[in-house]
Amino acid sequence: MTTFTKPSFAKPTGARTAYINARLIDPESGLDAIGGLLTDGGIIAQLGAGLFANGAPEGVEVVDCKGHVLCPGLLDIQVHFREPGREHKETIETGSKSAAAGGVTTVACMPNTKPVIDDPSIVSFIHARARETAYVNVRTYACISKGMEGTDITEMALLVEAGAVGFTDDGLPAMSPALMRRALEYSKMLGVPIAQHAEDLNLSCGGCMNEGAVSARLGLKGIPNAAESVMVARDIELAALTGGQYHVLHISTAEAVDLVRAAKARGLNVTAEAAPHHFTLTDEAIIEHRTYAKMNPPLRAERDREAVMQGLMDGTIDAIATDHAPHEPETKDVTMDEASFGIVGLETMLPLSLTALYHSGKMPLQNVLAAMTYKPADIIHVNAGRLKVGAPADLALIDIDAKWTIEPAAFMSKSKNSPYIGTPVQGRVLRTVVGGDCVFIL
Repeated sequence: MTTFTKPSFAKPTGARTAYINARLIDPESGLDAIGGLLTDGGIIAQLGAGLFANGAPEGVEVVDCKGHVLCPGLLDIQVHFREPGREHKETIETGSKSAAAGGVTTVACMPNTKPVIDDPSIVSFIHARARETAYVNVRTYACISKGMEGTDITEMALLVEAGAVGFTDDGLPAMSPALMRRALEYSKMLGVPIAQHAEDLNLSCGGCMNEGAVSARLGLKGIPNAAESVMVARDIELAALTGGQYHVLHISTAEAVDLVRAAKARGLNVTAEAAPHHFTLTDEAIIEHRTYAKMNPPLRAERDREAVMQGLMDGTIDAIATDHAPHEPETKDVTMDEASFGIVGLETMLPLSLTALYHSGKMPLQNVLAAMTYKPADIIHVNAGRLKVGAPADLALIDIDAKWTIEPAAFMSKSKNSPYIGTPVQGRVLRTVVGGDCVFIL
């Protein structure tokens, strides 16, 4: 029976829990060993191979992991929780519950809410609502430009002081090179990323899917690969000029992956993330799933899917993130031109990634988990994603071999818009722990 419990984000409870018979995996250090872990007051107090081999100490709760993987809680550094303003699609509470069910213990929200997150008071609101209602750690980006209008830059220093982990006008790319240059200059000074939804709107101009053979067959206006790669190329040069930290959100094209690879070879402070749908699906999915496979950037051709997967395999792409974008049926059950972009993904990120990357033999388990733990944590500079003494006791217990079928109707998210209905996957979260508190048990 699935159960949820809200964690205490105020003061640690002082409760101690011993996890025994665990396959401990810490992607950063390379730890992969059968052992145990002790949480105490919200932090990891002890861990190691062979720990508790002779039994746990008295007076602690004991969780027998039965040989399953115990790793750092996952991070998803691109989610849309819709609060404030569009709570009928998702709320911080329902979105964080979905995160907990997916083994995700820390999320970074996008700022295209209503109102947008361009003022310190709204950052404070997000954090306050999270303390009241969330099941996981909730962080937030703030806007690059005031009102996400692409003209005047926000008070970035004040927003960072309020707790923003970075800046993006996600969904409305920073089209102005001057604005982007200035943002990257502030990025260097403040030590936070500038995250770009890389899309030249002059090239995408109203397209609703990838431009290619499938769009031609369906008679739909397409978005060319160049809409992404032109923007990535421009921004990389601005990152080189300023020394700022540039992060590519949901990279989707072979050309953009090549550009990021070259930027890393130049020693630039450039990172990228990929969404599971961009390395597991192609634009052919539009034929079967129609608007439920409509997203932005769109599903691309097979060569792009392969390039994104190769980018993950060779480290060009640092992180996996979902771009969790909840929508009610009324905005999806319409024509392709009219339908909203986006799918939900918090509860499918881990199983899709394990199935496509690990169980297929393309990537070692350590590397797959690294892309969802310490690597995204380092992009937004938060203390998360690691198993080590003194670290936050944010954990995921995973049966990496469990076979099951995705059924969006059972999602904890308020919205169910996913093209993965009936998809067989391998790997499932059994337990999620936030600050030492168990928030989800399957």
